[in-house]
Amino acid sequence: DLYTWVQEQVALLRAGRVDALDLDNIAEELSDVGSEQYDKLESAIDVLLAHALKWDHQPERRSRSWSLTIAEQRVRIDRQLRKNPGLKSRITEAVTDGYRLGRIRAAREMKRPLKSLPAECSYTWDEILNRPFAFDDDR
Repeated sequence: DLYTWVQEQVALLRAGRVDALDLDNIAEELSDVGSEQYDKLESAIDVLLAHALKWDHQPERRSRSWSLTIAEQRVRIDRQLRKNPGLKSRITEAVTDGYRLGRIRAAREMKRPLKSLPAECSYTWDEILNRPFAFDDDR
């Protein structure tokens, strides 16, 4: 029961009972929290890049939904980086990891072979954050 354990550890900390803390598991949980923040950034990049790939490789199917999904993921990316500025040092890694997943997602949703999409991410960080993906009547 993670919740109860956390409450117990917090109570021990506040009481100054450092000797009674479960230090190994606290370290593990803190590490997991950091990983979760990276995973949120990577996930937003994954979804954004999947929609960018669909936008570029299936222009006849472009939709407001795709445009708004890209806009939403940009907000999520911005929020993650504002809340966790230390993640900025891992942007290249997050783009690489996010693209691998986004490419698979895009191929699945487009019902195309994976090899029909570029194996490496061709989008720059600036394009990921700023390239216009506006649906016709949203410009």
